[in-house]
Amino acid sequence: MIGTVLCYALLPVARLLRALRDILTVICYLTNAFFTCRKNILLAKSTAPRIDSFSAPVSGKPVLEEQQALLQQWLEEGAGGLHTNESASRIEKLSAISATEWLEGPEILMTSLSNLNVSPQSDDQEQQHVQTVETEVSPGLQEIVETALASCPAEGQEAVGDNAVWAAVRTQADLEVINAAPLSTEVWIEDPAVLAWSPALESDMVSTEGAVWPFQNAGQFQPLPAEIPYHEILWRDWEDLSAQVCIPEEGAETESLFEFRVMSYNILAQDLIEQSPHLYMHCHPDILNWNYRLTNLFQEIQHWDPDILCLQEAQENHYWEQLEPALVMMGFACIYKRRTGRKTDGCAICYKQSRFQLISASPVEYFRPGLDILNRDNVGLVLLLQPLLHESFEGTAISPLCVANTHVLYNPHRGDIKLAQMALLMAEIDKTAKMANGNYCPIILCGDLNSVPDSPLYKFIRNGQLYYQGMPAWKVSGQEEFCQHPHQRKLLSPLWPSSLGIMDNCQYATLCQRKTSDRRKYSREFLLQFRYCDAACERPAELILLEGVTDAIPDRPAHWPKELTVVNNPDQELFCSRNPGSVQHGLNLTSVYSHFLPQRGRPEITTMPMGVGATVDYIFYSAEPIQNENEGSRKMYQDGALKLLGRLSLLSDDILWSAYGLPNPFCSSDHLCLLASFGLEHSNF
Repeated sequence: MIGTVLCYALLPVARLLRALRDILTVICYLTNAFFTCRKNILLAKSTAPRIDSFSAPVSGKPVLEEQQALLQQWLEEGAGGLHTNESASRIEKLSAISATEWLEGPEILMTSLSNLNVSPQSDDQEQQHVQTVETEVSPGLQEIVETALASCPAEGQEAVGDNAVWAAVRTQADLEVINAAPLSTEVWIEDPAVLAWSPALESDMVSTEGAVWPFQNAGQFQPLPAEIPYHEILWRDWEDLSAQVCIPEEGAETESLFEFRVMSYNILAQDLIEQSPHLYMHCHPDILNWNYRLTNLFQEIQHWDPDILCLQEAQENHYWEQLEPALVMMGFACIYKRRTGRKTDGCAICYKQSRFQLISASPVEYFRPGLDILNRDNVGLVLLLQPLLHESFEGTAISPLCVANTHVLYNPHRGDIKLAQMALLMAEIDKTAKMANGNYCPIILCGDLNSVPDSPLYKFIRNGQLYYQGMPAWKVSGQEEFCQHPHQRKLLSPLWPSSLGIMDNCQYATLCQRKTSDRRKYSREFLLQFRYCDAACERPAELILLEGVTDAIPDRPAHWPKELTVVNNPDQELFCSRNPGSVQHGLNLTSVYSHFLPQRGRPEITTMPMGVGATVDYIFYSAEPIQNENEGSRKMYQDGALKLLGRLSLLSDDILWSAYGLPNPFCSSDHLCLLASFGLEHSNF
């Protein structure tokens, strides 16, 4: 009797609790359904390609505050029908999985999560529980669910499908995964933004439970696609300029050119991040992790596949331990020059061994002891490469290619040092690129010059001449916005002493022209003969007479000839003019980029120091100057033996601001990479 009474009394309570559980389940389902709809609308616009990543050990814990809040709320509401002890056991199991599989080493990079997200049926207990949840939903609630699906956009309905309840449970379970075990930072790597540097095919995407997951290699899985379509924000177009290339011979095709790609990239040394953390306060700590950034950088290099790669701020230990070995595996041969002094980074030039052969390599150190104008530790690197022609071009010849890379001093107050460093690099390029006939082979100059377009330093490189006498040092690089209290130091002539061995035409003194004047140079022995000539032995009339002093006549040695012998020194002295207050060079360099985006009406940006967008990275190449009637105007060029075929477009500051500046989850450096395609003419024997 008592049992019957209790049964009738508790039965309504049990039904009420069951109804509340169903309502909570539907709420979770609806929330996930609408979120999935919105996410798939964004992802439907995205194009994420398949890019083979470089396996590197990654570590980090990218746990978001929003995810923590959602997880806490979900647990408080009953975990969508799961009991607390079941949730705890699930968390413990996933922690064990993460400890044994996720962080084993570089060979398991970006794996294991596929087993949790792509194949939920692998856990029999969870599958049974999901089936139970689906069968316990009342018909009335199922009707509400169908109504919610009907209101969802078409793009999202297909993704949600019939397993929406599982999608809701799985989404919450994913939050448990995030908070249960330390995820490696590759979780952030493959959102659609990170892979947005190439047009993609739908076949490269795998759709699972309303989310699109890009795969890299077999067994490598990249989870957690971002809701923000970075690829739409930071999309960079490839500008094909081959139609503008003038073919010298009628009927010739572009295949007669030796085509190659050049990339210049300041990859941001990790030591510099740690030394100046205030510059990167806008960044999440996980995207500043070196291993996360390294994977992103290698993906970008792999995708654009340059034949010549010029790196700046390559940290020495990272270069020898990670960068150089990986680049060698990609087919590159690398030359590295670390900065002098205590600096830990440097410059590197890497070239595909299948495309080029090294002729010479010349490192350039700008630091010179005792010279205030050259007292900084920046460096440069100049290579002379011989292009390797295909067998189909047998019987043709091609000139060598001179490639230079540098990272000039940043300090905007010391433009005088920047100008002297560039003059030193130009002298090395002049020495390396000058051929036997006196002409220059094609030249490509890459680097972070820490100078803006149309600044005096930029004009010196492009126009080949600069009059610097009396110019304030802080004006040389054009970075006035960073000079709050500019020093009144002015550039005086000469900018550097003659002992440096560099002339004002940016040539080494040993390479200057021989003097062609009629002036004769006599030896010391010849001049000593005049001690005994008649003119030397005659005492001037106004000379005070002192016996034994002013009246003494030296005796001529017996072996000395009575007649003066005129012997001119055959060694010609070098003739190196010093133009007062000016510096020049004859390399005829022009920029790959125009530094302006006409479609947006804004300047191009390569970096954003302290939130201010600027262009400081360049690729210059040698061209043929066009004669201009106005000598003082901007120098004009046209392509010569080296032709510009294309370039990767840059971005404007407003676009980078919308992506939270640099670095960001998509771009792992505070600089954008520069990429250009060239064609080099070759001729028959």
